[in-house]
This record gives sequence, structure tokens and C-alpha cells, in this order.
Amino acid sequence: MTSVSRAIRDALLTGDKTAKVFTARKVARDWRLGRLDFTFDCAMPERPEWPSELDLRLPRDMPRRGKGGSEKGRLALWHALAHIEFVAIDLALDMAGRFGESMGQVFVSEFLSVAADEAMHFALLERKLDSLDSHYGALPAHDGLWSAAQDTAHDVAARLAIVPMVLEARGLDVTPATLERVRAQGDENGAKILQRILDDEIRHVAYGSKHFHAVCVARGENPPESWRKLVKMHFSGGLKPPFNDSARSAAGLSRDFYAGIA
Repeated sequence: MTSVSRAIRDALLTGDKTAKVFTARKVARDWRLGRLDFTFDCAMPERPEWPSELDLRLPRDMPRRGKGGSEKGRLALWHALAHIEFVAIDLALDMAGRFGESMGQVFVSEFLSVAADEAMHFALLERKLDSLDSHYGALPAHDGLWSAAQDTAHDVAARLAIVPMVLEARGLDVTPATLERVRAQGDENGAKILQRILDDEIRHVAYGSKHFHAVCVARGENPPESWRKLVKMHFSGGLKPPFNDSARSAAGLSRDFYAGIA
């Protein structure tokens, strides 16, 4: 039987965007059906493979999106969202493959399900780009997201604190306003895609919060204090309001975590 770590590594090293979607969803399905062994016999790569045509730039070198109501602005928005969801596939896969042996089978199950969700989100956004006569890779994309994984590869608590509990939680804050703006433009299909992403992201943040609390309890640490310390160490972007307090609370991320460092 193939090990779950081998299957995850193979998915991470799949560069073609369509193949990445299918491979990530297959890993999650095979794990759920008991076709993969809970063994970790290979290391995760330092970086995943991404489409060769992707023009990756530092965040400071990214072109301005333009006004959201213009055709150029709308296309830039959907491309940026597609890139976030594409990278999120690999962030979830790496979470399961890098830390699953120590964190256990439930951890692996939950983050492989996240990878499958992110693959579905990307497929929806790629279809949206196609309807706009574009595709993923048509515009530059920033290379800052994966640096969060590299910076926290040494510690599961740091990874949980930054990826689900900062980066994905930020999506809970900004997506509702984006959704309403898209709906106001008459794009009901786009609004439905964003609503699906928002609903799933609440669960994803909740997985991160749950396992972060468990790690803190095992280490004898106070979860909010530990989270604030790790954010100061590993996240330079700063936490800026407004916050979607209700969605964050539903995901187990109460105000006593982030209010003091916003």
C-alpha cells in the first residue's frame, strides 16, 4: 500500500494546474477510503511544483490591479483569487505531509479535506477566468504566500498560527465585502463562488484553531499568548481591521487572540 506521505509528495510535485487539482482530490479520496497507509517514509519538498508559465514576482513588484469595476480590474481580481486558492492546495497538502506523523490521523484527514476544498475552489475560479476569455497564468502572481510555509516549516504551532489563523482568517474579513461588490456589479455567478469559498474557509480556520489549541495544551502554553508571540515572530504584514468577528468566532478565533496586536 502506498504511504500517505508518498502520495502527498507526488501531489506537491505535480506542476500542471489541472493535474494538481485532480491529484490533490485523489489523495484526499484515497485517504478517506483507506487506500493509503499512515506511514511517513519520505520528506516533503522545500517548494512544490507550479505551472512553468506562471510569472512569479515579489509582492512589491506586482502591478496595480486598477479599479475593481473595470474589465482589467475584474480580471485581476479573479486571477489573484485563483492564485491564492492554487497555492492553498499545496499549503494544505504540506501541512498534512510535514506534520501528520506527529499530529495524528485526524489531523491528516482534516487537512487533506482542506486540500480537496482548495482544489475545488481553484477549479471554480479557473472556470470563471475561462468565461472572461482568460486563464490562470495570464497575469503575474506574487510569490509571498509560500514564504509563510518556508518560514514555519520547523514548527507545527507556527504553521497553524500563520497559515490558517492569519492568512486564511484574513479571507474571512475581506471576502464578504468583495462578494457584495461583485454582486452589485450583477455577477451572481461570481458571488456564488465567493460564498462557497467563504463558507469553506470558516471550517478551514476552525481546523487550524482546534489543532493549535491542542498543541498549546500539550506544551503547557496559553493559546492566545502563544499565538501572538508566533505572529510577531513569523508574520511581518501586520493585522489590520476591520475584522469579521462573527466568522472568526465561528472558526474558534476569538477577539482575545488578535485584538491586542491589531
